[in-house]
Amino acid sequence: MNTKSRNSLSADTPPLPRHRKFSGLALLFLMMGIGNLLPATSGPSLFGAPDARAAGTPTEAPWGNIPTVGLPFTVFGVDNVPDLHGNPIKTQLTLFVAGNQFMVFPKLVRAFKKEHPEIRHVFYETLPPGILAKQMVRKGITIGNLHLTVQPDIYESGMKRMKKEEKSGMVTGKPVVFARNNLAIMVRKGNPLHIRTLADLGKPSVRLSLPNPKWEGIGQQIRASLLKAGGPKLVHTIFVTKKKNGTTYLTHIHHRQTAYRILRGESDAGITWISEVLFQEKIGHPIGLVRIPSKLNTWATYVASMTKGAPHAENARLWLKFLQSPRARAIYREYGFTSPSPQR
Repeated sequence: MNTKSRNSLSADTPPLPRHRKFSGLALLFLMMGIGNLLPATSGPSLFGAPDARAAGTPTEAPWGNIPTVGLPFTVFGVDNVPDLHGNPIKTQLTLFVAGNQFMVFPKLVRAFKKEHPEIRHVFYETLPPGILAKQMVRKGITIGNLHLTVQPDIYESGMKRMKKEEKSGMVTGKPVVFARNNLAIMVRKGNPLHIRTLADLGKPSVRLSLPNPKWEGIGQQIRASLLKAGGPKLVHTIFVTKKKNGTTYLTHIHHRQTAYRILRGESDAGITWISEVLFQEKIGHPIGLVRIPSKLNTWATYVASMTKGAPHAENARLWLKFLQSPRARAIYREYGFTSPSPQR
């Protein structure tokens, strides 16, 4: 097992913006509990009084019921950092994961650690694959005053994105296929606008939220399904006309913003992965599912590869093997994903 970490935290990683240095202690305060999806009901807030939303599930991520580590420091909408999970200083395995798997990973990582108790510290990020790829190229990322230069052992994305990173030399070895997913329409509970089809999303009165195709692979799947449903005219209406008049919103970071906007009443509907809609329903949010017929739907296949120069190569190989196990695939199915076909 490779337990030595080459990762570091730096305040001068070009070409990232320059801010104040974060000490290791400050970073730990920022990160503690985030990797475990801090619960809204974990007790007093940072200011000593119960969170106003402690009685129910918060609108903002992260969601979950896993105990915190150290001082609870989550302030929803201010300091919650939902896509950085765990301790990057002690990491023995670092995973860069397509963001739509955020709901799967707490249970998936626990199952992996149970099989490999010698690997105690796993750090992972659940951001769009395009953003993760940029982070790898620039050798770091800045969030507020935090500079993170952790180097991944594993990169996970859709098939098309992975082929691009294979050509760039970012990853090495044969990718492991581990899950599939397809699309659905997310609406408010009860579907008050009576949205039934993809064509309904082109109506001027429907406020849409969609993933930005610039960094989210799902954007291409959405475009493909819209083409099947209404041809170039529907695609133009949704991505050009409605965007211009303000009734199509393209997410800035993550397709999870679609659920957030619907819950806040800022959008009426959006196209996301079906696993995303099922998860929002599962945790009790007032979200509804409108299924897209098979003939109009588009599938994505998810793959994982070891990165070139992986700091913990031996542990990375164990992770790739685990992803192909019946236990891992059962966890993905639990969250609405399907198992991959035998062929890549």
